[in-house]
Amino acid sequence: MKALYKADLVYSGGKFQPDFAVCTEEGLIIEAGARLALEAKYPNATVYNWNGKALLPGTVNAHNHSFQSLLRGIAVDQPFLEWRDRALYRYTPFLDEEAIYTGALFAFAEMLKYGVTTVCDFFYVHNGGTACDEAVIRAAEDLGIRLVLARTLYDWSGAPAAYRETVEEAVSRTRLLAAKYQGNQMVSIHPAPHSPHAASPEMIKAGSRLAEELDTPFHIHVAEERFEVEETLAKYGLRTVPYLNRLGVAFGRMIAVHLVWLEPDEIALLGAKGAGLAYCPSSNMFLADGVTDIPGLLKAGVRVSLGTDGACSNNRISVFEEMRMCSLLQKVNRLDGTCIRAEQVFHMGTRAGGELLRLPVGEIAAGMAADFLSVDLGDLSLLPGGAVLPQVVYSMQPTAIRDVVVGGRTIVQDGRLQTVRESEIARRVNELCGDLSRRASSG
Repeated sequence: MKALYKADLVYSGGKFQPDFAVCTEEGLIIEAGARLALEAKYPNATVYNWNGKALLPGTVNAHNHSFQSLLRGIAVDQPFLEWRDRALYRYTPFLDEEAIYTGALFAFAEMLKYGVTTVCDFFYVHNGGTACDEAVIRAAEDLGIRLVLARTLYDWSGAPAAYRETVEEAVSRTRLLAAKYQGNQMVSIHPAPHSPHAASPEMIKAGSRLAEELDTPFHIHVAEERFEVEETLAKYGLRTVPYLNRLGVAFGRMIAVHLVWLEPDEIALLGAKGAGLAYCPSSNMFLADGVTDIPGLLKAGVRVSLGTDGACSNNRISVFEEMRMCSLLQKVNRLDGTCIRAEQVFHMGTRAGGELLRLPVGEIAAGMAADFLSVDLGDLSLLPGGAVLPQVVYSMQPTAIRDVVVGGRTIVQDGRLQTVRESEIARRVNELCGDLSRRASSG
């Protein structure tokens, strides 16, 4: 069944188009163009009149840890390692399959209400199998969000047992999940060796090889913290990027996360080899990591997308928020208000994320997934209405987001989730987090 979405403005072709419409069928955009022409061409389509609204591509959250939404507000205002130990490591032993499902349901529901239609969940609480991975997938399917599960390969002995696997276990389990979901339009599986700190050289190389076998990207935290660079120098005599280069990883498939602590020659190497970046500015500020050189990376040819990171190191999970933070942080760091533009960060949070994840999302065009949202042009945060894109990037509040469509299916309508009751999610989260607090305190 064809559907025709009509709005006052449609963001297509890199600008807002008046008197436009979007026609969808079977989860795809089949045409975007002049409203009158599409009305005449598709007279039998179901019509959605989004009067007083603008239609935008859904945002792409290129890096998140969904279970961390359960830990939001714990260990705030602490150095990175204390935050890690007091939040992640302290609570992980109590996270079973059902807790992981609740955390993912919570995280993905909040994201959907903020306009995220695709999320990459960098997930590592495996508990010795794939049941917890499947719990994340089940939550995504129940809500209707498009999911990339970046299944983490993690073998550092200092981490909780729930994270750790042998190289053989990690590769085998990730391969099995990838085979199960091959061809699924809503779920993709990518390997994700955790980081040079938490994944051995053998694990990192195995993750890169598996990505080549599966023909997917692979994800890895790189140079987030100064200690990681110092540790890699001490153990291997190289900074993180040259170390990965020596391991022979497939840089063209690599989606590095953070890339805060880099030297100019590392930036040049990443660009020359075609690496990608999932940049999480709010998380980097929250944890006092430092400031990634986004203009420098872009100039070198690195492909940049945006992520929120986990909700206990941000503590918001809106890609529109990350667009704003990316731009403002770069401007103040360089003392240059011209170093990055609204159009660039909007692209990072939409089409660039889709390109890095190798998904047809983040753009309103024929052949792309029918993933988009409406914003209320009368919302106070979007006024005055002359320059819409700068208002979306720099001033828009979540109150403006009214409808969210994923794969042609309405997931949020008039600001309310349609697939899972918000009251049920809230009940599950409050009961679970109360139990987690009691168990962690007694433990």
